Amino acid sequence: MNEKIKILADSIGRVIVGKKDTVIRLIAAMLCEGHVLLEDVPGVGKTQLITALSRSVGGKFNRIQLTPDVMPSDIAGFTMLDQKTGDFVYREGAAMCNFLLADEINRASPKVQSALLEAMEERQISMDSETHSLPKPFLVMATQNPVETYGTFHLPEAQMDRFFMKLSMGYPDAEEEMKILDRTEMHNPILNIEAPAVSIDEILQMQQEVREIRVTEGVKQYIINIVAATRNDRNAALGISPRGSIALYKSAKAFAYIYDREYVTPDDVKAAAVSVLSHRIILSPQGKSGFGSGEDYIKHILETTAVPSM
Repeated sequence: MNEKIKILADSIGRVIVGKKDTVIRLIAAMLCEGHVLLEDVPGVGKTQLITALSRSVGGKFNRIQLTPDVMPSDIAGFTMLDQKTGDFVYREGAAMCNFLLADEINRASPKVQSALLEAMEERQISMDSETHSLPKPFLVMATQNPVETYGTFHLPEAQMDRFFMKLSMGYPDAEEEMKILDRTEMHNPILNIEAPAVSIDEILQMQQEVREIRVTEGVKQYIINIVAATRNDRNAALGISPRGSIALYKSAKAFAYIYDREYVTPDDVKAAAVSVLSHRIILSPQGKSGFGSGEDYIKHILETTAVPSM
């Protein structure tokens, strides 16, 4: 594993017990400048995972707890009259940061959800004929509870597609939960991270190094074949868009970089595919009865798509 990635993962591990696979995927998304949707039941550590990442990397971290009464200006900011100068001045919203934690995004109104769209895709905020660029890197990490549907607003497909990955943590096993109890009894686990493990400049450098990872024509064709299989299948009412194939291409590069290789293998594509593609799929009634979830459907596509030789 890449030495800097190992240092970063170990720093996050001071807070999060186990879940190494989820931690690596979250780091991969950050290396690709991709936004993450963390969907799981309450109480498994979604917010702590994201907070641990932000504390392990130098930079500005903002958190906003989304509820139905939150306004779009809370996200994007607003302009107001400065009484001293008589000029209109832009006041920053929660999005003006390196890491934005949007907690329980499905409790926010559609207006607030849409306010995130430009920030997530264009990495800028347009306000009163002026454009305000967001800092680099900029990463939105949103959480939602799939079991609580009362008083929530379902994320539209267009916004789901903006998320680079959808991750899930799951319940800890008995041994992991024992460690969680021991850590909690001493103090807040977040305090275990006393200083950033890597700097913002190091993250920007790693992002550039990920872009330089080599991908052969055979692996590119493999990505295209996986995506194309979802577009011509009766099990899928909506297949993967080109944004999805780009995300799979970038994430495969990130996995190669994390494991200290200068080139992408088909195994890197397989490792990233479920997290990158499953939330972009809409199954047909036939697909729902046959596979149940987008995750299982993507696993089926991987099993039936020919793997190129390296």
